Amino acid sequence: MNKKILIVDDDPHIREVICFALKKANFISIEAENGVHALQQVVDSKPDLLILDIEMPEMDGIEVCKKIRQDSMLPIFFLSSYDEEYDRVLGLELGADDYISKPFSPRELVARVKALFRRLDTKLEPIINPLIDKAIYQQGLLNLNSHTHCVTWHNQEIVLTAIEFEILKTLLQTPGRVYSRNALMDQAYKGNVVVSDRTIDSHLRKIRNKFKILGATPIETVHSIGYKLNQCQ
Repeated sequence: MNKKILIVDDDPHIREVICFALKKANFISIEAENGVHALQQVVDSKPDLLILDIEMPEMDGIEVCKKIRQDSMLPIFFLSSYDEEYDRVLGLELGADDYISKPFSPRELVARVKALFRRLDTKLEPIINPLIDKAIYQQGLLNLNSHTHCVTWHNQEIVLTAIEFEILKTLLQTPGRVYSRNALMDQAYKGNVVVSDRTIDSHLRKIRNKFKILGATPIETVHSIGYKLNQCQ
């Protein structure tokens, strides 16, 4: 089945360009001109992905992302202007899966959307031993199933975005190994996507906050080097 994508932008020309590019790539496109309409479309049309502009009337993209993340892990792809770094980072902290800056190449946008769906659909195979189809990783009270995309701590489920899931999975594959920021993001972001250290830290902080609710601290900072998984007891 072709993926259904909701494009949310107050500029009809931008929506038209994106819809045309996605249609050529065999995606189904639906549109919303503002945040309020977008939330209604999420309920009514049940899209597989949301391409979301940040600057919009009535309700901006940041607020839309906040409301969706209250009860849904719908993949969110942000559109942002070059001078909106704070908003881009905030969006990633709130759970957005990727972003692209305006003005953008429609071809690059489609390539990034395809890459995001590949991360969500194929759930990258473990890198420890390619001869073993290992789906479940466990360290102490922490359990991760790469086939069901499920993470639990002491049998309590923790919902992670696609990027957060890949970061945690990388740490779980080699417990005790210290990963630099770049090494973690090479595993989480495919397709030569370049992100800043601030963005990487935002993802890790988000993961930690989700575990902190359960009284867990599975990720340890190694000063001036990077991050590693602790004993998870």
